[in-house]
Parts: sequence; structure tokens; C-alpha cells
Amino acid sequence: MSRVSIITSLDDPRVAPFARLTETQLRSRLDPSQSLFIAESPKVIHVALDAGYTPAALLCEEKHIAGDAASIIARCPEIHVYTASRQILEQLTGYTLTRGVLCAMHRPAGRTLEDVCPPQGEPSRVVVIDGVTDTTNIGAIFRSAAALGIDAVILSPTACDPLNRRSVRVSMGSVFLVPWAYGPDNYQDALRALGYRTVAMALTDRSIPLDSEELKQTARLAIVMGTEGDGLPQREIDSADFTVRIPMAHGVDSLNVAAAAAVAFWELRHK
Repeated sequence: MSRVSIITSLDDPRVAPFARLTETQLRSRLDPSQSLFIAESPKVIHVALDAGYTPAALLCEEKHIAGDAASIIARCPEIHVYTASRQILEQLTGYTLTRGVLCAMHRPAGRTLEDVCPPQGEPSRVVVIDGVTDTTNIGAIFRSAAALGIDAVILSPTACDPLNRRSVRVSMGSVFLVPWAYGPDNYQDALRALGYRTVAMALTDRSIPLDSEELKQTARLAIVMGTEGDGLPQREIDSADFTVRIPMAHGVDSLNVAAAAAVAFWELRHK
């Protein structure tokens, strides 16, 4: 049976994960098993539960206990539910008012490239997110990756956290559907050791079109996407097996990284 506690202030330490802790504080606890992230909305929370993530606590308006949160509580009968008046929850503007239910969930153990990439010999498409720090773009890339058949997402050490609250929300839970891991600084070498050829998405004199037959016939491709402003570091472009551009019209030279990723995923998908 779920325990329900009424909160009269967001200063209550029991709801600190929802109200006061920053993203860094949520994942930098002294005990790694207590590292948390926040999932918003019943739909996203159910996707996380389906993927095996473990809930820690719920925060919602009282009416949602028998409404939007009821199916979550039914699946997680031991979960602690915190509730408060609309006036109290209005201090979390943009979260409870529009989505009704917040769930603090335990972070999974970190994984490696070897853990998330399909075994050698299998055709595969993965994406590397190099240095992208905009949480909206991270969420959008994950959503496209899930929809368009990408097998895994690899993040450079400087890319932002996929379990950031906004990334989770924008992805509509897709961050729970596609295996992901942080790669090493020399991620291209690590991917080649797993049988991949790397595709740097960049505008250079040696860039080939995205619809090149050679790309489509390559069994294992790692599509490398750069940051929103500066693109990929030159060292990663120079190291790649292919440098690829998306043909465009009207003199437009580039797309937003999330849009470019979706185009690349579709064009280079498994046939």
C-alpha cells in the first residue's frame, strides 16, 4: 500500500529532489545508489517503468492520486506519494501545472560502448553526440533515434546528461528506449574496435552526400553529430572514415543538430 504524505511547504526536505536539488545534486549523491532523476507526466513515467527503471517517490496534486497518478501507484504499490495544494505546487511552475505528476527515479548503473552496441558482425547504426549541451536537442535526438531505428546513443564526455529533466521531457521517454553510454575521449577508435566506420556530419571540401551508396552499403556505421554552434572538433572530422553533408537548397548551409540527426538517421537506416 502506498504511503501518502501531505506537504505544506516545498522546503520540506522530503521533497528536495523535486523542489530544491539541482540536476548535478540529484546525480552527485554520496551513495551512487541514491542518485536520482525526475520524470514528468504519467506517459513518460510508464515508459520508464516499462524499461525497468525503479521509482523512488511521486509528487502530485491530491486529485491526481485517484486520477492521472492512479495507474502508476497501482504498478508501484510501495511508492511514497507526496501531495500538496495547488498553491504550493504552483511554485514548481511549468511542471506540476501542465503535467500533473512528477516521479523521482533511481539512476541505472553506467554502461560502456560494449554494453550498448550490438555484437560485432551484426549490421548496426549508432549515433555519437559530441559535446551537445542543449537539453532540448539531446531529447529530440533521442526521440528520433528511437523512432528511426538507431541501435545505441554514445555521448562524448562533454555532452549533457540524457536524464536531465528537460531532456527526458522533450524525448517523451525515448531516453529509456535506446541504450546509451558515455564513450571515452577517443570514441572513434573504440567504435572501430567494435567494427564500426565513423561518419562525421560536417561541411568540408571532402564531404560526400548523405545519400552516397557507399554509406548505405556499409554494415556498421557510427554517425557523429557535433555541437549546436561550432559543429565537430577538427580532430574528429580528420579522424572520421567519412565526412558527410546533407544536400540543401536556397543557400542554407546547415540544420539544427536535432533536425540534421533525424535526416541522417532516416537516410542511413537499415534497409
